Amino acid sequence: MTSSMLRRQLKNLVQNYSEAEVKVREATSNDPWGPSSSQMADISDLTYNVVACNEIMTMLWKRLKDDRNWRHIHKVPQTQQCLLFP
Repeated sequence: MTSSMLRRQLKNLVQNYSEAEVKVREATSNDPWGPSSSQMADISDLTYNVVACNEIMTMLWKRLKDDRNWRHIHKVPQTQQCLLFP
């Protein structure tokens, strides 16, 4: 486990993020690779729950407005694409 993954898990616990928010954070992380198809499928399945869908869209919006990490911004459309075309 890398230090960035450990730091991300710690932040998820401290910020008390929900399961949906954690999955979006993992899919739009600053890692050099894109979101996996299993991550995209999990996020897509969570959108059937109204509360989780709202949390997903809120987290995607936060990631889209993140001007410090360009990878967050780059990965948001990829994640939204799986929501529009499952």
